[in-house]
Amino acid sequence: MNERVARHKTAMSRAALSRPVATAIRDSIVTEKTSFFDYGCGRGDDLRNLAALGYTVDGWDPTHRSSASRRRADVVNLGYVVNVIEDPQERADTLREAWQLANSVLVVSARLAWDARGLSGRPMGDGLVTRNGTFQKFFDQAELGRWIQDQLESEVYAAAPGIYYAFKEATDAQSFIANRVHTYRPRLRIDPHEMYEMHAAVLEPFLAFMKLHGRAPKGGELADESVSAIKEAVGSLGRSHQLIRKVTDDDYWDRVAVQRRSELLVYIALSRFSGRPRFNRLGPTLTADIRTHFGKYRDACTQADRMLVACGDPAIVLVNARTSRVGKQTPSALYIHKSALGELPPILQVYEGCARALSGTVEHANVIKLSVTEPQVSYLTYPDFDHDAHPTLASSVIVNLRRLSVDWRDYRRASNPPLLHRKEEFLGADDPRRTLYSRLTAAEQRAGLYAHPESIGSLLGWTQAVQAAQVKINGHRLFRL
Repeated sequence: MNERVARHKTAMSRAALSRPVATAIRDSIVTEKTSFFDYGCGRGDDLRNLAALGYTVDGWDPTHRSSASRRRADVVNLGYVVNVIEDPQERADTLREAWQLANSVLVVSARLAWDARGLSGRPMGDGLVTRNGTFQKFFDQAELGRWIQDQLESEVYAAAPGIYYAFKEATDAQSFIANRVHTYRPRLRIDPHEMYEMHAAVLEPFLAFMKLHGRAPKGGELADESVSAIKEAVGSLGRSHQLIRKVTDDDYWDRVAVQRRSELLVYIALSRFSGRPRFNRLGPTLTADIRTHFGKYRDACTQADRMLVACGDPAIVLVNARTSRVGKQTPSALYIHKSALGELPPILQVYEGCARALSGTVEHANVIKLSVTEPQVSYLTYPDFDHDAHPTLASSVIVNLRRLSVDWRDYRRASNPPLLHRKEEFLGADDPRRTLYSRLTAAEQRAGLYAHPESIGSLLGWTQAVQAAQVKINGHRLFRL
């Protein structure tokens, strides 16, 4: 180790779980059924927090836990380790050592270039030495993914900005991609029926599976305890299917089938980025879905590839944005709340998915901006969207698909940040919040607040408009002064 670098000072103390570990739990990579090993665990805060939550954990650190053994586990976390190693060869060796310990998944995280803004230090190799003597290598998002992939000679998948997953099994990787496709289901009306009402709770897992996949579950696709309870109550899975179809409308299941087809096409299109797998590498549930809704995997791949090509055509993107039944239209973009992404036209879902394949899921982002003037998707964070009638922008992550770049902007200290109004336009068609938000918008229109739309898109402009109209907005209600 270079004597000028104090690696031990990089270990941070934290009360909450680190970002990579919290992300892995969110994505069901780390569960109570998986073993977890933290390679370079620092002071062991993640280990203590996970153990308290009932997870099976262990870890090693060269400074704070050097006597521990480096052992294999289902999930291995290499959290903010590679960015503090100043020797490129040792950095790569450390990555490969952690990979060898992972039975299923390696989670790798590093600091990104935007973390270096405002940070002073002296250059050293491909990074810098900070004022407290620690080394930091700052990666671009795409650079980090390429480096991990080159060193491991294995496909990697962006989980979030600065966080990647590397899977040992192709089926696990495909499940991860498929689970990230946005879903939307219309409201289900169930007709009165004595037999169904008597066993509704028992039949719920069966119904939930049908709603998600657009078909009845096959053997092994429901938990054993659910299957036993269903058979005891109704007699068989086949009778359960018949009963559910009897109390629901055929039209509903036709709409679910259309939605599931779209979701599968989005998944298959996005799987192209990591080398689309053969059909027998998809896992039993995915293969059953594809057979049910397409018949042949080859036909589904052909349709998905057409969607990918369409996403590269600005005219097609523009047409799909302008004809979308959800989202707020502006001359340069379509804005949509994250809860309504599954209601976008499939072309736009693939468009957004291409950006997420590069950036990963942006934590806390709740509004997505789909540009129609350039190949760019922005993930916007409005922390007070649900509670503030006119929330201001806190931060944005901008993914440019032409440059393959991911950038971050901070608006938290801005004196005049962007501001939202007409919030109902961002939501899905069936969102229950639309009524409340629409009522406020109508009152604001009557008060003349939208007379000059070019000036009310920021905090100062909106504040001036409210003052000039002599009104006050409290919660989602407007009062005249």
